[in-house]
Amino acid sequence: MVSSNDVQRLFLQAILSRRVVSQKLAVKIWQGCVDAVTAADESLEIPFSESRAAWDALVTQINESLNCLDLEFINTHDQDTGAEMYAVVNRRGDEVAQMATDYSPVEIAYFKAIVEQIMLAPNESFCVSSLAALREVNSLKSTMTKAQAEVVLGSFVAKGWLSKSKKGRYSLSQRTLTELHVYLRSTYADEISECTICFDIVTRGIRCNTPQCKSRMHTYCYNGYKRRTQTCPTCNNHWQPLPVGEEGWSEGQDKGKRRVRQRSSEEGSDEEDVDGEVDDLAFRAQSQAESRAASSQSSQPRQNGRGKGKKKAVVDDEEEEEEENATPQPRAQKRKSRR
Repeated sequence: MVSSNDVQRLFLQAILSRRVVSQKLAVKIWQGCVDAVTAADESLEIPFSESRAAWDALVTQINESLNCLDLEFINTHDQDTGAEMYAVVNRRGDEVAQMATDYSPVEIAYFKAIVEQIMLAPNESFCVSSLAALREVNSLKSTMTKAQAEVVLGSFVAKGWLSKSKKGRYSLSQRTLTELHVYLRSTYADEISECTICFDIVTRGIRCNTPQCKSRMHTYCYNGYKRRTQTCPTCNNHWQPLPVGEEGWSEGQDKGKRRVRQRSSEEGSDEEDVDGEVDDLAFRAQSQAESRAASSQSSQPRQNGRGKGKKKAVVDDEEEEEEENATPQPRAQKRKSRR
């Protein structure tokens, strides 16, 4: 039975399949859903308007329906163009709850390792090279190979969790910044940069060139601000902004020691809960490898001979100990009697 509620269902299905959409595209999808439902039942009168008030009313209605599921239809802005974007996100801020339908615990742990290296990148470049991303496999407690990691990396890009530039460098995508917004802010509170104008996360934009100044802006926020003044809104100095993002990266930054963020004791316990299944998988794989190695060693004649020699030496030591306990004669006398 077709009803007006089918418009909302069709709309959410379309948004979920596209992950993140612009506001203009979302309005067109809404109109298409209304046309489809009214075509199925011409007796239905479903209002539609491209006005902002009508759109805001639809967003409110959708969020009321999603509230019981801990989901929310939120808006954000593209860091480069400032275009208004929309996506359905999980309000719990649990990265496993949002990615578990697509990836295994090991792959989620790999994704988190890459995100950490992106957030800790020097000079606020917020990106890593392909080699650095593949190198993160070595930090996992798993049997994932680099060939498998390369396939998973491609999947992260294809499904919109990571962005890959023409230079082959990985950075956080708009989907990750939107859907993992709570996780990023809670996990990387010290590394997050906020826009001085809109207070949202900045991973691509500009920063003040004055040392210790915390002023950061998205590119589109800066373009509007610089028309009014050329001074920093935080330190009030005349500035020549430095880049935030891949443009701030320079050759050689990915070399050297791997960057590691210090975790608190409470956060460590949370990580243990999240990665418990990852550790269990790694333990089972390691146990199987050790069992195979032990079976291989036991099948070799030379190793069996060594094992017998060790066993005989243990027996001799036990017999000698029993003799010492039974007779109080000196050790030298015992050895003479044996001869």
